[in-house]
Amino acid sequence: MKLILTQDVNGLGTPGDIVDVKDGYGRNFLLPRGMALPWSRGSEKQIVTIKRSRDARAIRDLGHANEVKAQLASLSVKLEVRSGDAGRLFGAVTVADIVDAISAAGGPTLDKRSVRLAAPIKTVGAHRVTVALHPEVDAEVEVDIVAASA
Repeated sequence: MKLILTQDVNGLGTPGDIVDVKDGYGRNFLLPRGMALPWSRGSEKQIVTIKRSRDARAIRDLGHANEVKAQLASLSVKLEVRSGDAGRLFGAVTVADIVDAISAAGGPTLDKRSVRLAAPIKTVGAHRVTVALHPEVDAEVEVDIVAASA
């Protein structure tokens, strides 16, 4: 069965790749989870769109990953959230919030799947966040969580 991947699949490929898999794997795993689309000649246009969006946010090589790491290290990321009197947040800071804050601070556009949190952020203060840029390069970003003024 020929499929077009829409997400990263370990050991199989990246978004936009055309892969040939066994019928059961494609029909019972990849298609229901939205990880792939059935291949057809008309879907070549979708492949181009998927690859263009992937290339826009992809880290090209180890040198580019080190450049992005240096850029992230020089950023001052500040995120305003609602909190109570004791400094506890109403809810938690999400990975999407962190990616948006990095972009707003002048940093690169990151894929939210590359941001790793050791534990949910639920308090005001400075927190360290790990960003996986490349299999060999991880960047540390300090995110300052401040209480939003009412």
